[in-house]
Amino acid sequence: MKRIILNADVGEEAGFDDKIMPYVSWCNISCGSHAGNEQVIQDTINLAIKNKVKIGAHPSYPDRENFGRKSMELSYDDLVKTITDQIQLVKHFTEKAGVKLHHVKPHGALYNDAIKNEAIALAIIEAVKNIDKSLYLITAKYSKLSYLSSDELNVKYEVFADRNYNKDLTLVSRSKENAVIVDPDEVFEHVYRMISDNKIRTAGGEEKSIFFDTICVHGDNPNSVEILEYLSKKFSDLDFILK
Repeated sequence: MKRIILNADVGEEAGFDDKIMPYVSWCNISCGSHAGNEQVIQDTINLAIKNKVKIGAHPSYPDRENFGRKSMELSYDDLVKTITDQIQLVKHFTEKAGVKLHHVKPHGALYNDAIKNEAIALAIIEAVKNIDKSLYLITAKYSKLSYLSSDELNVKYEVFADRNYNKDLTLVSRSKENAVIVDPDEVFEHVYRMISDNKIRTAGGEEKSIFFDTICVHGDNPNSVEILEYLSKKFSDLDFILK
């Protein structure tokens, strides 16, 4: 049986983290800058522990108004500081609960900017190193963040179950109607192609080769629970372990 490692962005007050956790192996907890707060972080950590899910920090630009999905102009030092502080906050509460922080995954515009912007990628790397060099860093295989961190940090590569891709393997902008995949059957086809063929069919219909360690389902996708339930059933029928 083949195991599929799913991860989900949680702690964003979407309202269904408790239903998401049983289906994922890793969770990425909002650090309070784009969503959540200290109490939400602690409650989400407890949910993760209950479901035996590895815990990651999900730092972002400090921008609650736009849910961290718009790029911000920060100095390099200020960006390093906010990311470091965010990771440290989740690490503090994780250790307080008696478990270890497993990984760091940037959120939203910070994640996307680190794909092509070397300075932002380096700021993320410095922040992770400030906390713990043994933490896994989750990013896309083709990103600047991946390339620049590969000799210094433990990198895990990610693809998205519920997002459409452009020809250059960047994500379709959320400003476009087809950015997010909400139909469970479409998500299954998208994911099955990734797993069986190591390929993604882009929004334009091209097929692109990919490499990944984990697949993300967004916790704020309104259909996330339905999608995860559907994927679990379909892949269980195919003798895959989905967790």
